[in-house]
Amino acid sequence: MNGDWFIRGRDGRLSVYLPTDEALLCRAERLPGGPWASAQTVGGNQKLTAVPAVGHGPDCYAHLVSWRPTVAGEAGLVHSTHYRPRLAALDWVPIGHPNKKGDVTGTPAVAVDAQGRAHVFVRNRGRGVSMLAQKEKGGWGPWRDLKGSKVEEDLAAVTGESGRIELYAAVPGGIVHWRQEKAGATPVLAEALETPVRPGTLYALATSPDSTTLFYTDQSGDLCAWRPGGKPAALLSSAGPGRVCAVRCELDGHDCTLIAQRSASGRVAFAAYPTELESAGAWWTESGPQLPADAEVSLAVDEEDRVVAATLSPSTGQLLVTRRKDEPGLALEAWRAV
Repeated sequence: MNGDWFIRGRDGRLSVYLPTDEALLCRAERLPGGPWASAQTVGGNQKLTAVPAVGHGPDCYAHLVSWRPTVAGEAGLVHSTHYRPRLAALDWVPIGHPNKKGDVTGTPAVAVDAQGRAHVFVRNRGRGVSMLAQKEKGGWGPWRDLKGSKVEEDLAAVTGESGRIELYAAVPGGIVHWRQEKAGATPVLAEALETPVRPGTLYALATSPDSTTLFYTDQSGDLCAWRPGGKPAALLSSAGPGRVCAVRCELDGHDCTLIAQRSASGRVAFAAYPTELESAGAWWTESGPQLPADAEVSLAVDEEDRVVAATLSPSTGQLLVTRRKDEPGLALEAWRAV
C-alpha cells in the first residue's frame, strides 16, 4: 500500500488494508483493543492491478484508490470510501485516467483535507504529476496537471495540521514539493531541493501547525528529515533498505516523533526524538521476531493514545501487532499474531 495502511477508524477500532492479486482486503478489531475479525473484501469484486493507495482524513474515513484493468493494454483509476472498519466500504467508482486513457502510469497517492475531500495524485504519462479532487458538494473536479518532470513513481501525500494538502515527489538528484495555498485550491509547485534521494523511501508527516516533515533515505544510507523552507537534517543511518513510517505521540509528557522501519536483520527497528528537533539525535532499538522479506511496518495511536505497531507480510498474510506498555519510555508488549 502507498500511505498509512494501518489506521484508527472513527469508531476507535484499528484496521489494516491488505492488497492481494485479486482484491483489496481489510481486517479490523471487533472492538477497540479487542480481538480481530477475519478479512473482508473492500469495494466489491472489482479486479485491481498495481499498488493501491490509502488516505486517512481528520474525519477518520479511509479513502482508497487503485488501478483496474479496462480494455486490453489499458487501465483506469477507481476510488472507494470506507467510513468504519466493521462496515462494508462503498463500491469502487471509476475516476478516470490522468491522460484520459492508457496503461498504468504510476502508483497513486491520496490525502484528505479538513473538509473530507479526497485528493488523488498520480504520475502521468509525461512523468509529471496530475491531480483529481472531490468537490465540496459531491462528485469530482477535472484532472489537473501539476507539472513536474522526471518524477519517480512513488509519491508522498500528506494533510497538514492546517487541513491543507501537500505532496512530495522524488526526481533525479532531488525532491519537489507542492502545497495548497488555501483550502480547496490546486496545489502549486512550491520548492525543489537538491539532494541525493533514494526513490521509494519518501514518507511525509504533519509535525506542527505550519509544517510537514518529509523523511527519506539518501544515497549514503542516512535517514534524513526535511521541512520546506529549511535544510535537510541527517537523523541517523537507515535501519534497512525500505521506507520508514512515522507517527506523532506523547512519550513521558513530550511531543515526540516515533519512526519505525524493517531493519536489515529482518526485525522492526524503532527510533524516537522530540518532534522537529532532529539535532537531539535518535537511535534504533530492534523489537519482535525476524520478518519475511516483503513485510512492512506501520504505526498508529489507539483511542487510549497508546502507540500501536503492526507488521504485515503480503506473501503470507501474517499480521503482527504490539502496543506500548503503560510505563515510562517506549516499552512494548510482546508481539502477537492476529
